[in-house]
Amino acid sequence: MAVDPITLAVVRGALETTQREMTLTLEKAGRSTVFTLAHDYSNALFDHLPEMILQGQDIPIHLGSLIPAMKAVAAFYGADIAEGDVIYHNDPAHAGSHILDCCMYKPVFYKGELVFWTVCKGHLTDIGGPVPAGYNPDAKEIYAEGLRIPPVKLWEKGKRREDVINLLMTNMRARRDQEGDMNAQYGACSVGERNLIRLLDKYGVETVRAAIAELKNMADRQMREIISSLPDGEYHGSSVLEDSGHGFGELTIEAKVTIKGDELAIAINSPPQLPYFINSYPGNSISGVYLGLMMFAEVPPPYNEGLYRCVTVDLGPPGTLCNAVEPAPHVNCTTTPMESLTDSVRCALEKAAPDRVSASWGHTSGINIAGMDGRGKVPSEYVTMVLASIISGAGATKHMDGWHSCGPLCCFGALSSGDVELLEHSYPIVVHRYGLATDSAGAGEFRGGCGTVWEVEPLGHTMSVIGFGEGRQNPTLSAAGAYNAMPERKLGRLEVERGGEVEKHFVNVMVDIKPGERARNINPGGGGYGDPRRRPLDKVADDVRNGLVSVEAARAEYGAVIHPASFAVDRAASEALRAAAIPQS
Repeated sequence: MAVDPITLAVVRGALETTQREMTLTLEKAGRSTVFTLAHDYSNALFDHLPEMILQGQDIPIHLGSLIPAMKAVAAFYGADIAEGDVIYHNDPAHAGSHILDCCMYKPVFYKGELVFWTVCKGHLTDIGGPVPAGYNPDAKEIYAEGLRIPPVKLWEKGKRREDVINLLMTNMRARRDQEGDMNAQYGACSVGERNLIRLLDKYGVETVRAAIAELKNMADRQMREIISSLPDGEYHGSSVLEDSGHGFGELTIEAKVTIKGDELAIAINSPPQLPYFINSYPGNSISGVYLGLMMFAEVPPPYNEGLYRCVTVDLGPPGTLCNAVEPAPHVNCTTTPMESLTDSVRCALEKAAPDRVSASWGHTSGINIAGMDGRGKVPSEYVTMVLASIISGAGATKHMDGWHSCGPLCCFGALSSGDVELLEHSYPIVVHRYGLATDSAGAGEFRGGCGTVWEVEPLGHTMSVIGFGEGRQNPTLSAAGAYNAMPERKLGRLEVERGGEVEKHFVNVMVDIKPGERARNINPGGGGYGDPRRRPLDKVADDVRNGLVSVEAARAEYGAVIHPASFAVDRAASEALRAAAIPQS
């Protein structure tokens, strides 16, 4: 049936408001700092088919994987779904992303008919296994990483299954945080259900379904319009995964994009899967492919499954890095190799439209922390993923510098670092430094955004620090002739300061530090765009004055001679330095 524009706008607004209210529920009701401060969660609404009818402006690593995951969960239960059921799931073998991202699915019934699903995925701070916070770089198979949860009902016909919930929570550290976050997810799904039923009460199932069909058609038309504007042909892109310390060497992920009319085919070629935690199962890899497409397309809303009707994806044969199968270890996959997969797809698409070329965002290079909190009457174990430690820089474009502290690429600006004081309140730590990292941004005519430095010391106990990610050996990809004369300053790294010495780690490690010692995590910045020696000298001077670029890097990378005290530009010396490096036409 046709829907008039006013009704369409009202239904669309109601869906968007529902999703936002679900997000606010997670923020206000969550227990861990990963939920309440970092906002490492995502919400989406699905119809009965089930197709995604709305995704929030949340974490890209979650959103793309929700599409195959929802279909896998619905297929697993088939007709065995009743009003009041709530399903939980994290298993990558059932299209999950990684086991720390636990997803809740609530079917919404109206007058006995399944009409919607409300879906909420969130990163739990721990999922059991041998390493706190789940990132085990020594895992050779998925069974050594933590608790896998295939689709299971936590509520059945409205009754909470305490036995199942207790089984799950008993296998996780810091149970209070995990159970609190799970309850927040239930609250978010229930809020979504309440709002959707009100919408159906007002307009009826037929009108709402017709409006949703038109919203999906609208997204389809807008994506096809962008694709049809590109030249037909076959385009290739690639990205290199660095060797993070396990001796597998550098690995390359390749993407082939075929454009024909208003349709797009993306084929991925990746190496065989490894006994190391960077393998990506299909659900997670779909997110990487979709993010690369969305970065390039910059398609306007609405954002729903209609966007991908004209897109086919081939992840390569099973048993490869981007199409992993059991028992491949995988926990690091939402950052590595997902970000490199995204870069490969984006770079291939940019070959079809060079005017859309942009630099990459910084990849994830972060830490988790864990220990015993002795501040209460009874000591308790704590564990958290320090999302503030992975905030990197955004890539530059041909129009502007990259944004500072906006990444990493896998979260694309949706992640929040939260207040330092609240982290110190929640855990027995003191954060000595949190700010922009000098010289971390990729050099260019348009400079990349700076990454961050996060420095912590434990109080009254020994703390475990687990490093994960990449960007520690290869700088972020730049574009349009940009280059880094001092690439080592662009790299992520973990620095441990003790006994007057500083240990620098450029690979994934697990270390313990004591009171009086400090762990300092430094993130890579975004890539630069264009020849850095074409950047206006006054802008370089401003960057030096603001602590974004050092005097040494200004000279070496930008050919700018800046006085260290007054920040004045020596224009004659700078022009001579630049002329020596760039032939003048």
